[in-house]
Amino acid sequence: MDFNIIHIDETDSTNRWLKDHPSTKDTVVWTDFQTAGRGCGTNTWESERGQNLLFSVLIHPVSLPANQQFHISMAISLSICEALEQHTHDISIKWPNDIYWRDRKICGILIEHTLKGSNIKDSIIGIGLNVNQQVFHSDAPNPVSLWQITGQETDREQLLHDILHNFMQNLGQNLKARYMDKLYRRSGFHPYTDKTGTLTAEIADIEDDGHLLLRDEQGQLHRYAFKEVQFVI
Repeated sequence: MDFNIIHIDETDSTNRWLKDHPSTKDTVVWTDFQTAGRGCGTNTWESERGQNLLFSVLIHPVSLPANQQFHISMAISLSICEALEQHTHDISIKWPNDIYWRDRKICGILIEHTLKGSNIKDSIIGIGLNVNQQVFHSDAPNPVSLWQITGQETDREQLLHDILHNFMQNLGQNLKARYMDKLYRRSGFHPYTDKTGTLTAEIADIEDDGHLLLRDEQGQLHRYAFKEVQFVI
């Protein structure tokens, strides 16, 4: 995998930029500022100009069946963790793919797939990683940056290359065990909320398609798709 890497000063969204500039090559676009950066659903992403790492990756995993698309989520999540662990400790993956330092969010990921038949034609992976921002002003509940953790500035471009290098390595590997080991709140019982209320449960498994299995204190299993359960932090 040989990425065509493009840097732009500003865009509304790096995911949207890749959609507007389709390519048959594996492509990365990164920017100093997004005017409409977003997370999943209606969530927005606060980022001070020139301080964080905002980028999207376009790949064409045409041999990957659509029902195995969670492999891409595991690969990019682990790749970011590995890059951040060169600078700090206590990095984990909050299911399905938020990156956490302790109980605070340092990175969000938004993945959009285009399917062709039963396989994936294109994947656009959008990443917002808090790197050098010192103060956050939005009402996001628990943001943190690498600067706030280490007290040092980090070279954003080098961090990007570290993540991409890891991603190229990880895509071709069996990642399930490593992903499970890096999960936030992997051990023990913790509070969650779903449509029925609050429960205390432990992570039992992540299914191949990405569904989360929680086991409550009575031993009953609960199966969730993304957004069907929330961590109480």
